[in-house]
Amino acid sequence: MIRKTLMFASLATVALAASAEARDQIRIAGSSTVYPFTTLVAEEFGRQTGYPTPLVESTGTGGGFKLFCAGLGVDTTDFSNASRAIKKSEMEACAKNGVTDITEMKVGYDGIVIANSKSSAQAAFTKEQLFLALAKTVPVNGELVPNPYQKWSEIDPSLPDEKIEVLGPPPTSGTRDAFLELVMEHGAESFPEVKALDKDAFKQVAFALREDGGYIDAGENDNLIVQKLVATPTAFGIFGYSFLEENLDKLNGSKVNGVGPSFEAIASGDYSVSRPLFVYIKNAHVSVIPGMKEFLTEYTSDAAWGDEGYLADHGLIPMDESERAKVKERVENLIPLTM
Repeated sequence: MIRKTLMFASLATVALAASAEARDQIRIAGSSTVYPFTTLVAEEFGRQTGYPTPLVESTGTGGGFKLFCAGLGVDTTDFSNASRAIKKSEMEACAKNGVTDITEMKVGYDGIVIANSKSSAQAAFTKEQLFLALAKTVPVNGELVPNPYQKWSEIDPSLPDEKIEVLGPPPTSGTRDAFLELVMEHGAESFPEVKALDKDAFKQVAFALREDGGYIDAGENDNLIVQKLVATPTAFGIFGYSFLEENLDKLNGSKVNGVGPSFEAIASGDYSVSRPLFVYIKNAHVSVIPGMKEFLTEYTSDAAWGDEGYLADHGLIPMDESERAKVKERVENLIPLTM
């Protein structure tokens, strides 16, 4: 089996090299959260070098990995943006299709925000309250029942006396995966009747979002969520911190467990709804698709991801200097990811 996989990979690499001249533009897809950062790097790379500006698509983290893991060749992507780490099942799908050498490049950190229109007051939630508002099944009087809450004030009188309406990312989104783990799972654990469930039953309750209009799948276009929040002042939206920073004249970022989303709070870890961001590299393409090495050099430059870099100016929370050095060494040597 291993011999067949290696043979397939070798043949695919040869075919890729033979057809490389059919494509001289780098192709990238994946997370809508990482999209604006990679797009900035792509534009700077296009200006500074003689290479075409890379094509960057926003497909969601899961959608990006499907394209990335489809195989080797000019019809597949070279990099995959991700707002969560690649899953074991995705690594297995890659390997099955000959994509066996993948390098993980962490690019920085981001917060997940629950935002509303600036024309409404800034909200403050606990993770328990957000779980009760958005879970499909919730505990009431010691029993797990379909979510009965229609207004925020029904959960707690201190919350807005408004209909629960939250616009958020779809199942293919890494932002949704992270929100489920960082907010919904933690909120669920605070209720004894949920925490007492076995592992599978607990996940089913903690990770299942309501489907009665309280939570609205708004797709991968975070800018569209921003527009809808401005048009609907009583609604809330879930997306990456960078979109909040770009729209501070229009939006509030809600406090979660007493801390509001800010560059400083995310960097310090005080804002608990934060996660790392990644770009995954298809190593077999690096020596074949023109400009991939140079693109990585730009991405890992201080001018891009440094403390005072242009990505920080647009909301990326930089890694500290020592972590950046470790990641850069891994990228320069294209050290494959292992699980």
